[in-house]
Amino acid sequence: MKMLINSPEAVVADALRGLAAAHPDLDVDVEARVVVRRDARAGGRVGLVSGGGSGHEPLHAGFVGYGMLSAACPGEVFTSPVPDQMARATKAVDSGQGVLLVVKNYTGDVLNFDMAAELAEEDGIRVERVLVNDDVAVTDSLYTAGRRGTGATLFVEKIAGAAAEEGAPLEQVAALARRVNEASGSFGVALSACTTPAKGSPTFDLPDGELELGIGIHGEPGRERRPMMPAAEIAEVAVGTVLDDMANTAPVDGPVLALVNGMGATPLLELYGFHAEVARVLEARGVPVARALVGNYVTSLDMAGCSVTLCRADEEMLRLWDAPVQTAALRWGR
Repeated sequence: MKMLINSPEAVVADALRGLAAAHPDLDVDVEARVVVRRDARAGGRVGLVSGGGSGHEPLHAGFVGYGMLSAACPGEVFTSPVPDQMARATKAVDSGQGVLLVVKNYTGDVLNFDMAAELAEEDGIRVERVLVNDDVAVTDSLYTAGRRGTGATLFVEKIAGAAAEEGAPLEQVAALARRVNEASGSFGVALSACTTPAKGSPTFDLPDGELELGIGIHGEPGRERRPMMPAAEIAEVAVGTVLDDMANTAPVDGPVLALVNGMGATPLLELYGFHAEVARVLEARGVPVARALVGNYVTSLDMAGCSVTLCRADEEMLRLWDAPVQTAALRWGR
Protein backbone atom coordinates (compact mmCIF):
# COMPACT_ATOMS: atom_id res chain seq x y z
CA MET A 1 0.00 0.00 0.00
CA LYS A 2 1.21 3.51 -0.88
CA MET A 3 0.61 6.15 1.80
CA LEU A 4 1.39 9.86 1.98
CA ILE A 5 3.52 9.52 5.11
CA ASN A 6 7.17 9.69 6.17
CA SER A 7 7.04 6.57 8.34
CA PRO A 8 4.43 4.63 10.35
CA GLU A 9 6.16 5.67 13.57
CA ALA A 10 5.88 9.40 12.79
CA VAL A 11 2.40 9.52 11.29
CA VAL A 12 0.57 10.91 14.35
CA ALA A 13 3.25 13.46 15.21
CA ASP A 14 3.42 14.62 11.60
CA ALA A 15 -0.36 15.03 11.47
CA LEU A 16 -0.30 17.11 14.65
CA ARG A 17 2.46 19.32 13.24
CA GLY A 18 0.29 19.86 10.18
CA LEU A 19 -2.75 20.65 12.33
CA ALA A 20 -0.73 23.27 14.21
CA ALA A 21 0.49 24.84 10.97
CA ALA A 22 -3.02 24.95 9.47
CA HIS A 23 -4.86 26.16 12.59
CA PRO A 24 -2.84 28.69 14.62
CA ASP A 25 -5.86 29.27 16.87
CA LEU A 26 -5.08 25.90 18.49
CA ASP A 27 -2.30 25.09 20.94
CA VAL A 28 -0.89 21.79 19.69
CA ASP A 29 1.63 20.03 21.92
CA VAL A 30 3.09 17.47 19.53
CA GLU A 31 5.28 15.79 22.13
CA ALA A 32 2.59 15.51 24.83
CA ARG A 33 -0.10 14.75 22.22
CA VAL A 34 -2.62 17.32 23.46
CA VAL A 35 -4.63 19.81 21.36
CA VAL A 36 -6.13 22.73 23.31
CA ARG A 37 -8.34 25.63 22.34
CA ARG A 38 -6.33 28.80 22.96
CA ASP A 39 -9.10 30.51 24.93
CA ALA A 40 -10.08 27.34 26.79
CA ARG A 41 -10.06 29.00 30.21
CA ALA A 42 -11.64 32.29 29.14
CA GLY A 43 -15.14 33.15 30.26
CA GLY A 44 -15.25 30.77 33.22
CA ARG A 45 -17.06 28.03 31.32
CA VAL A 46 -17.12 24.27 31.74
CA GLY A 47 -14.33 22.50 29.86
CA LEU A 48 -14.94 19.61 27.46
CA VAL A 49 -12.20 17.05 26.85
CA SER A 50 -12.31 14.01 24.61
CA GLY A 51 -9.87 11.82 22.78
CA GLY A 52 -9.15 8.40 21.36
CA GLY A 53 -6.98 6.57 18.92
CA SER A 54 -5.86 8.38 15.80
CA GLY A 55 -7.21 7.24 12.45
CA HIS A 56 -10.74 8.60 12.96
CA GLU A 57 -10.03 12.16 11.81
CA PRO A 58 -11.41 14.75 12.14
CA LEU A 59 -12.56 13.15 15.43
CA HIS A 60 -11.44 14.40 17.96
CA ALA A 61 -8.83 17.11 17.38
CA GLY A 62 -10.82 18.51 14.47
CA PHE A 63 -13.64 19.35 16.88
CA VAL A 64 -11.59 21.52 19.25
CA GLY A 65 -12.72 25.13 19.21
CA TYR A 66 -15.55 27.55 19.83
CA GLY A 67 -18.83 25.81 20.68
CA MET A 68 -17.38 22.32 20.88
CA LEU A 69 -14.37 20.72 22.61
CA SER A 70 -11.89 22.58 24.79
CA ALA A 71 -9.18 19.95 24.25
CA ALA A 72 -8.54 16.58 22.62
CA CYS A 73 -6.00 13.83 23.23
CA PRO A 74 -4.95 11.81 20.16
CA GLY A 75 -3.50 8.38 20.83
CA GLU A 76 -1.51 6.25 18.45
CA VAL A 77 -3.45 4.77 15.52
CA PHE A 78 -6.46 2.87 16.91
CA THR A 79 -4.91 3.06 20.39
CA SER A 80 -6.26 4.91 23.41
CA PRO A 81 -4.43 7.96 24.67
CA VAL A 82 -2.74 7.47 28.04
CA PRO A 83 -4.03 8.88 31.36
CA ASP A 84 -1.24 11.49 31.57
CA GLN A 85 -2.41 13.02 28.28
CA MET A 86 -5.99 13.27 29.49
CA ALA A 87 -4.99 14.62 32.90
CA ARG A 88 -2.79 17.26 31.23
CA ALA A 89 -5.65 18.31 28.94
CA THR A 90 -8.13 18.41 31.83
CA LYS A 91 -5.85 20.66 33.85
CA ALA A 92 -5.20 22.90 30.84
CA VAL A 93 -8.89 23.68 30.29
CA ASP A 94 -10.22 23.88 33.84
CA SER A 95 -11.41 27.41 34.66
CA GLY A 96 -12.80 26.43 38.05
CA GLN A 97 -16.17 25.32 36.67
CA GLY A 98 -15.24 21.67 36.17
CA VAL A 99 -14.53 19.51 33.13
CA LEU A 100 -16.67 17.02 31.22
CA LEU A 101 -14.85 14.01 29.77
CA VAL A 102 -16.53 12.55 26.68
CA VAL A 103 -15.51 8.90 26.38
CA LYS A 104 -16.28 6.52 23.52
CA ASN A 105 -17.04 3.04 24.85
CA TYR A 106 -13.85 1.17 24.10
CA THR A 107 -12.12 -0.70 26.90
CA GLY A 108 -8.81 1.17 26.71
CA ASP A 109 -10.48 4.57 26.50
CA VAL A 110 -12.76 3.85 29.46
CA LEU A 111 -9.95 2.60 31.71
CA ASN A 112 -7.57 5.42 30.83
CA PHE A 113 -10.17 8.18 31.15
CA ASP A 114 -11.20 6.75 34.54
CA MET A 115 -7.59 6.97 35.72
CA ALA A 116 -7.27 10.48 34.30
CA ALA A 117 -10.42 11.56 36.13
CA GLU A 118 -8.96 10.26 39.40
CA LEU A 119 -5.76 12.23 38.79
CA ALA A 120 -7.74 15.38 38.04
CA GLU A 121 -9.91 14.99 41.13
CA GLU A 122 -6.76 14.60 43.25
CA ASP A 123 -5.76 18.02 41.89
CA GLY A 124 -9.09 19.45 43.02
CA ILE A 125 -10.76 19.56 39.59
CA ARG A 126 -14.43 18.63 39.43
CA VAL A 127 -14.93 16.03 36.71
CA GLU A 128 -17.95 14.38 35.10
CA ARG A 129 -17.70 11.50 32.61
CA VAL A 130 -20.13 10.68 29.81
CA LEU A 131 -19.89 7.35 28.00
CA VAL A 132 -20.94 7.29 24.34
CA ASN A 133 -22.27 3.85 23.31
CA ASP A 134 -24.53 4.43 20.33
CA ASP A 135 -23.61 1.54 17.98
CA VAL A 136 -26.68 -0.69 17.70
CA ALA A 137 -24.99 -3.34 15.54
CA VAL A 138 -23.32 -5.48 18.20
CA THR A 139 -23.33 -5.69 21.98
CA ASP A 140 -19.72 -6.79 22.52
CA SER A 141 -16.72 -6.67 20.21
CA LEU A 142 -12.97 -7.08 20.06
CA TYR A 143 -12.45 -3.65 21.66
CA THR A 144 -15.57 -3.27 23.76
CA ALA A 145 -17.69 -4.51 26.62
CA GLY A 146 -21.15 -3.36 25.63
CA ARG A 147 -21.96 -1.13 22.69
CA ARG A 148 -19.28 0.76 20.80
CA GLY A 149 -19.10 4.55 20.68
CA THR A 150 -19.26 5.91 17.13
CA GLY A 151 -21.05 8.70 15.26
CA ALA A 152 -23.13 10.00 18.16
CA THR A 153 -19.87 11.27 19.65
CA LEU A 154 -20.15 14.20 17.23
CA PHE A 155 -23.71 14.96 18.40
CA VAL A 156 -22.67 14.78 22.06
CA GLU A 157 -19.62 17.01 21.61
CA LYS A 158 -21.48 19.62 19.53
CA ILE A 159 -24.59 19.91 21.71
CA ALA A 160 -22.79 19.70 25.06
CA GLY A 161 -20.15 22.11 23.77
CA ALA A 162 -22.80 24.66 22.84
CA ALA A 163 -24.35 24.38 26.30
CA ALA A 164 -20.95 24.94 27.92
CA GLU A 165 -20.36 27.93 25.64
CA GLU A 166 -23.61 29.44 26.97
CA GLY A 167 -22.36 29.06 30.54
CA ALA A 168 -24.37 26.03 31.67
CA PRO A 169 -23.01 24.39 34.84
CA LEU A 170 -21.13 21.09 34.76
CA GLU A 171 -23.99 18.92 36.00
CA GLN A 172 -26.36 20.35 33.39
CA VAL A 173 -23.84 19.90 30.55
CA ALA A 174 -23.20 16.29 31.60
CA ALA A 175 -26.91 15.49 31.88
CA LEU A 176 -27.52 16.93 28.42
CA ALA A 177 -24.65 14.91 26.95
CA ARG A 178 -26.08 11.71 28.44
CA ARG A 179 -29.51 12.58 27.07
CA VAL A 180 -28.10 13.01 23.56
CA ASN A 181 -26.32 9.67 23.76
CA GLU A 182 -29.43 7.88 25.00
CA ALA A 183 -31.47 9.38 22.15
CA SER A 184 -28.98 8.24 19.48
CA GLY A 185 -28.19 5.12 17.50
CA SER A 186 -25.65 4.25 14.79
CA PHE A 187 -25.03 1.51 12.23
CA GLY A 188 -21.94 1.16 10.01
CA VAL A 189 -21.32 -0.55 6.67
CA ALA A 190 -17.94 -1.44 5.11
CA LEU A 191 -17.30 -1.93 1.41
CA SER A 192 -13.59 -2.50 2.07
CA ALA A 193 -11.30 -2.98 5.05
CA CYS A 194 -9.01 -0.23 6.28
CA THR A 195 -5.20 -0.33 6.26
CA THR A 196 -3.18 0.80 9.26
CA PRO A 197 0.20 2.45 8.54
CA ALA A 198 2.06 -0.05 10.72
CA LYS A 199 0.52 -3.14 9.10
CA GLY A 200 0.41 -1.87 5.53
CA SER A 201 -2.30 -4.31 4.51
CA PRO A 202 -6.08 -4.60 5.09
CA THR A 203 -7.16 -5.35 8.66
CA PHE A 204 -9.61 -8.02 7.50
CA ASP A 205 -10.46 -9.86 4.32
CA LEU A 206 -13.54 -8.64 2.46
CA PRO A 207 -13.84 -10.31 -0.95
CA ASP A 208 -14.95 -8.43 -4.05
CA GLY A 209 -18.71 -8.46 -4.39
CA GLU A 210 -19.37 -8.54 -0.62
CA LEU A 211 -20.01 -5.97 2.10
CA GLU A 212 -19.88 -6.09 5.90
CA LEU A 213 -22.88 -4.86 7.89
CA GLY A 214 -22.47 -3.46 11.38
CA ILE A 215 -18.74 -2.77 11.37
CA GLY A 216 -16.85 -0.74 13.98
CA ILE A 217 -14.52 2.19 13.44
CA HIS A 218 -11.37 0.14 14.12
CA GLY A 219 -12.00 -2.33 11.35
CA GLU A 220 -13.82 -4.74 13.65
CA PRO A 221 -15.96 -7.25 11.77
CA GLY A 222 -19.68 -6.57 11.69
CA ARG A 223 -22.75 -8.62 12.47
CA GLU A 224 -23.03 -10.26 9.04
CA ARG A 225 -21.59 -10.35 5.55
CA ARG A 226 -23.77 -10.17 2.45
CA PRO A 227 -23.40 -9.88 -1.32
CA MET A 228 -23.05 -6.27 -2.44
CA MET A 229 -26.38 -4.42 -2.55
CA PRO A 230 -27.62 -1.15 -4.08
CA ALA A 231 -27.53 1.91 -1.83
CA ALA A 232 -31.31 1.80 -1.45
CA GLU A 233 -31.17 -1.67 0.11
CA ILE A 234 -28.23 -0.80 2.36
CA ALA A 235 -30.15 2.24 3.64
CA GLU A 236 -33.18 0.05 4.41
CA VAL A 237 -31.02 -2.21 6.57
CA ALA A 238 -29.06 0.54 8.32
CA VAL A 239 -31.92 2.93 9.03
CA GLY A 240 -34.34 0.14 9.88
CA THR A 241 -31.91 -1.39 12.38
CA VAL A 242 -31.29 1.96 14.11
CA LEU A 243 -34.97 2.89 14.31
CA ASP A 244 -36.02 -0.53 15.57
CA ASP A 245 -33.42 -0.35 18.33
CA MET A 246 -34.22 3.25 19.21
CA ALA A 247 -37.87 2.35 19.69
CA ASN A 248 -36.79 0.64 22.91
CA THR A 249 -34.41 3.31 24.18
CA ALA A 250 -35.27 6.75 22.76
CA PRO A 251 -38.44 8.83 22.44
CA VAL A 252 -40.53 7.31 19.63
CA ASP A 253 -41.88 10.61 18.34
CA GLY A 254 -40.28 13.77 17.05
CA PRO A 255 -37.69 14.65 14.43
CA VAL A 256 -34.14 13.36 14.15
CA LEU A 257 -30.69 14.71 13.61
CA ALA A 258 -29.29 12.57 10.79
CA LEU A 259 -25.60 12.00 10.12
CA VAL A 260 -24.40 10.12 7.04
CA ASN A 261 -20.76 9.69 7.90
CA GLY A 262 -18.09 8.50 5.49
CA MET A 263 -15.55 6.00 6.79
CA GLY A 264 -12.64 7.67 5.00
CA ALA A 265 -12.49 6.46 1.40
CA THR A 266 -16.03 7.00 0.13
CA PRO A 267 -16.45 10.17 -1.99
CA LEU A 268 -19.13 12.76 -1.30
CA LEU A 269 -20.84 11.83 -4.57
CA GLU A 270 -21.69 8.46 -3.06
CA LEU A 271 -22.40 9.80 0.43
CA TYR A 272 -24.97 12.31 -0.80
CA GLY A 273 -26.58 9.65 -2.96
CA PHE A 274 -26.76 7.40 0.07
CA HIS A 275 -28.24 10.23 2.15
CA ALA A 276 -31.03 10.52 -0.41
CA GLU A 277 -31.89 6.89 0.32
CA VAL A 278 -31.65 7.43 4.08
CA ALA A 279 -34.05 10.38 3.80
CA ARG A 280 -36.42 8.26 1.70
CA VAL A 281 -36.49 5.46 4.28
CA LEU A 282 -37.04 7.90 7.14
CA GLU A 283 -39.91 9.59 5.29
CA ALA A 284 -41.51 6.21 4.57
CA ARG A 285 -41.35 5.38 8.28
CA GLY A 286 -42.85 8.72 9.28
CA VAL A 287 -39.68 10.16 10.80
CA PRO A 288 -39.03 13.83 9.96
CA VAL A 289 -35.41 14.96 9.54
CA ALA A 290 -34.85 18.22 11.42
CA ARG A 291 -31.16 18.58 10.52
CA ALA A 292 -28.79 16.57 8.33
CA LEU A 293 -25.01 16.37 8.08
CA VAL A 294 -23.14 14.50 5.33
CA GLY A 295 -19.38 13.96 5.15
CA ASN A 296 -16.33 12.34 6.71
CA TYR A 297 -16.41 13.04 10.45
CA VAL A 298 -15.78 9.77 12.34
CA THR A 299 -13.59 7.78 9.98
CA SER A 300 -11.64 4.54 9.94
CA LEU A 301 -8.50 5.51 8.02
CA ASP A 302 -9.10 4.49 4.37
CA MET A 303 -12.13 2.24 4.83
CA ALA A 304 -14.75 2.49 2.11
CA GLY A 305 -18.27 2.62 3.48
CA CYS A 306 -20.35 4.77 5.79
CA SER A 307 -22.34 4.89 8.98
CA VAL A 308 -25.77 6.29 9.76
CA THR A 309 -26.39 8.02 13.08
CA LEU A 310 -29.81 9.24 14.15
CA CYS A 311 -30.70 11.23 17.26
CA ARG A 312 -34.27 11.88 18.40
CA ALA A 313 -33.78 15.57 19.08
CA ASP A 314 -35.93 17.76 21.31
CA GLU A 315 -36.16 21.55 20.94
CA GLU A 316 -33.24 22.20 23.29
CA MET A 317 -30.98 19.81 21.37
CA LEU A 318 -31.91 21.42 18.05
CA ARG A 319 -31.29 24.92 19.39
CA LEU A 320 -27.86 23.91 20.66
CA TRP A 321 -27.08 22.05 17.43
CA ASP A 322 -27.80 25.26 15.52
CA ALA A 323 -25.64 27.35 17.87
CA PRO A 324 -22.42 28.77 16.38
CA VAL A 325 -19.40 26.49 16.13
CA GLN A 326 -15.89 27.16 14.85
CA THR A 327 -13.50 24.22 14.72
CA ALA A 328 -11.17 22.79 12.11
CA ALA A 329 -13.87 20.42 10.86
CA LEU A 330 -17.23 21.91 11.81
CA ARG A 331 -18.10 25.58 11.25
CA TRP A 332 -21.34 27.52 11.05
CA GLY A 333 -23.11 30.55 12.47
CA ARG A 334 -20.03 32.59 13.36
